[in-house]
Amino acid sequence: MSHLRIENVTKKYGVNTVLQNINLEINKGEFLCVLGPSGCGKTTLLRVLAGLENIETGGVYINNKDVTVMPPAKRNFGIVFQSYALFPNLTVYQNIAYGLSQKKNTKNEIREKVEDIIKIVNLTGHEGKYPQQLSGGQQQRVALARAIVLDPEFLLLDEPLSALDAKVRMKLRREVKNLQKRLGITTIMVTHDQEEALSMADRIVVMNNAIIEQVGIPEEIYEMPRTNFVADFIGTVNFLDGSNYAIRPENVALDSKGEISGKIIDIEYRGAFYRLLVDSRRGLLTVDVKADVRKRIKFEQGLNVFVNIPMENVISFNREAISA
Repeated sequence: MSHLRIENVTKKYGVNTVLQNINLEINKGEFLCVLGPSGCGKTTLLRVLAGLENIETGGVYINNKDVTVMPPAKRNFGIVFQSYALFPNLTVYQNIAYGLSQKKNTKNEIREKVEDIIKIVNLTGHEGKYPQQLSGGQQQRVALARAIVLDPEFLLLDEPLSALDAKVRMKLRREVKNLQKRLGITTIMVTHDQEEALSMADRIVVMNNAIIEQVGIPEEIYEMPRTNFVADFIGTVNFLDGSNYAIRPENVALDSKGEISGKIIDIEYRGAFYRLLVDSRRGLLTVDVKADVRKRIKFEQGLNVFVNIPMENVISFNREAISA
């Protein structure tokens, strides 16, 4: 049974439809990523769940209870925004304790809960600091702590890692995922970062132009995309035969002989592999080749090569967008 359900939700801003007949079920304890380009409707969907946006049609249900018109304060959601929205004049301890003090907890209850959550998010020793004295990653931990100290049933994350540099972002991915599993909070995270969604989510919702294109586990989204958009948005893909079929660059085989001849017109070194652009009779093909292959095939720009397209790795599309 679904924990959180959205049925036939449509949302408009004036004449612009930003959510079109959205249907989605979210399971208890699940980490769900809503993924898509800017303007696709993903943040609006998060705001609808939180009760921060009214909708034209449809409904939102928590444990089969209709909460469509219920105010945000009654929905038991913890929210972390992209900007963190910390109080600059309050310390780490005071920021985290703020929501508890508004709920009339005793000083002892507040201290116990705040101290526990500070340990969980690795902020011990920073309790007396102000936000401007913290790194971006530490500020994000404070925002997370402030949301989860209230014991919410759901955690909503709106691109929480996008303002951080790459190395910190990768570290916090693991921390956020581990924290979510440890606490068992049903979590919905909005992101435009494909790698972030693939590495963190139990399931991914891919959105485009106000609709859901596909819902599935990360492996399914990557290996069996149902539409051209999903294939192209998640990773890199070669479209074949008028875009009815496609193949990932890592599944195209480079050899000294093969079924398709072509010329290498560009080479990018990517560390563990080289990414080649091959001009062939099937059009321009992106081919990923493991770095050690260069010892066997001395490829260089301008070299004539052969590529093979294994049929078992070819993706075939169902052109209709999928709601789930």
